[in-house]
Amino acid sequence: MINTSKKIELLAPAKNKECAFAAINAGADAVYIGADAFGARKKAGNSLFDIAEIVEYAHKFLVKVYVTVNTIIYDRELKEVEKLIWKLYEIGVDAIIFQDFALLEMNLPPIALHASTQCNNDSLSKIQFLKKLNIQRVVLPREFSVEQIKQVTDSVDIETEVFIHGALCVCYSGQCYFSNFIGERSANRGDCAQPCRKKYEVVDDNNNIVIKKGYLLSMKDNNLSNHISELIDAGVTSLKIEGRLKDKEYVTNVVSYYRKLTDGISNKLKPSEGCLLNDFAPDVNKTFNRGYTNFYFDGKRKVFINPLTPKFLGEKIGKVKAIKGKCILLDTKCQLNPSDKITFFDDNGELSGTTVKTADKNLIELLNNSSIKVGTVLYRNYDSVFFKSLLSTEFKRKIPLKIQVDNSKIIVKSFSDNEIEYLFSENFQIANNVEKAKENVKKQLSKLGDTEFFAAEIEVDENFNLFIPVSKLNEIRRCAINMLIEKSKGNYEYQRRDIKFDYPDYPIKTLDYSYNIANNKAKAFFEKCGSIVNEYSPECSDKKQDIVLMKTKHCLRDFGGICLKKQKDNRSLYLLDEYGQKYKLSFDCKNCIMKIEL
Repeated sequence: MINTSKKIELLAPAKNKECAFAAINAGADAVYIGADAFGARKKAGNSLFDIAEIVEYAHKFLVKVYVTVNTIIYDRELKEVEKLIWKLYEIGVDAIIFQDFALLEMNLPPIALHASTQCNNDSLSKIQFLKKLNIQRVVLPREFSVEQIKQVTDSVDIETEVFIHGALCVCYSGQCYFSNFIGERSANRGDCAQPCRKKYEVVDDNNNIVIKKGYLLSMKDNNLSNHISELIDAGVTSLKIEGRLKDKEYVTNVVSYYRKLTDGISNKLKPSEGCLLNDFAPDVNKTFNRGYTNFYFDGKRKVFINPLTPKFLGEKIGKVKAIKGKCILLDTKCQLNPSDKITFFDDNGELSGTTVKTADKNLIELLNNSSIKVGTVLYRNYDSVFFKSLLSTEFKRKIPLKIQVDNSKIIVKSFSDNEIEYLFSENFQIANNVEKAKENVKKQLSKLGDTEFFAAEIEVDENFNLFIPVSKLNEIRRCAINMLIEKSKGNYEYQRRDIKFDYPDYPIKTLDYSYNIANNKAKAFFEKCGSIVNEYSPECSDKKQDIVLMKTKHCLRDFGGICLKKQKDNRSLYLLDEYGQKYKLSFDCKNCIMKIEL
């Protein structure tokens, strides 16, 4: 039985203002976005002016706006970060998502703080530590099972945020130094080069191939759509969609999908306001994905990767039966259409693509079919009919109003305590035709145009008998709506953080490079919490340190059918890249974790 007394937030990504508005209009309860610096997506920065516009629009619907300030910070940048957070606070941002604990040593406003997955939130003791710092929310590791999630919600009175959809990092968040090692592009600085999407093979001590070349670290996309009720039952606060580099169409489709899904479970779960006025049928199989997995949600090991391609393969269409000149005969039940995009694997095993020119049932003319042979399996990764529907649908979000009118006033109510009373300031004449006067009042007061409102209900008192000119009714409507908007702004509730705290003991006493300490303030913070900082983050050193480049729940031994829990195998294994560089693989079988080392 779903507990509908607790609201569940649907949190959407926004690359820019366009994506943020799209997410809000598709039904998001909150959006997260990067400012022009210090967000963990270097290519997804936004000006303060744009963020202020997003805040103003979002708050109309009680939608929250969170800004990512979740890179590690160098000493020379500390003052700039502090100034940025003050500016974000002043324009009404609801919370900051952070990684660097230097923020706890800054002179910050009482803005809410959310601890990113990059904060090493991988144990109950660390999450209890965050609670003692008055951190409002913890973003839980993607590697947590539902049992681990429930353990947190049962044990710590802190908001919890869980990723439910989108791209998966193969590595524990904040613990990947692969990109920084090979090209000095740090993931912890928002500049990951995604070496996990490259080809590798696994070899042994004697260079014998153990696992053939493929995209051995390229994770499928996360999809927990079949587990939303379990997450709600587990007491999660926020359901988070990944994708701050995704476009407007992706955001609209995915947010719409999960909005319909959560509303279908219960329409009382939504913490924001506004009716969604569209008839669009979302489908998360139609927009970019690398195939789907529920990752470690059920605590079970499975195939987490797609070794064939890191690209969007699309939905399987069928096999080529015959080739007739420029056309192919396809064994399929799927209706293809002109402008559909088709993918297939070429002779080299790489994903190729072409476009449908014409389609007559199973006889398809392609823009280029030179690499296609009889027996080739085709996929569709762009459905032109679906995208035509998506692009042509007008997504609107409107707040229903209840309007009551009598001979002395009108009362306008939207949600919760947002109600205003507009008293008539002049004496109107008695109407010659009372019924017509009443209809005129309803007609004019319902003309809410491009505002965020629509008149769901207008009640005119049975004793109403005034003649109010159209021009005056329009003036009354504008004034009343402006009063309601100002009342709504005044009623908006911000979550504030108590900036005073005692320094609790950090559960780890000796901190190495993996705690991503990059400045003196962060070092001082952890020392006040009883820890010794032995090393700064790898980004702070010019030397190629002897470090673990990556730790992951994805185990190549298990993928290759040579799990040490199931059989003995004394061979040392190495990951070999396309340039001949070897990386040692080590295995923590007790915790089912693989490490990639130098």
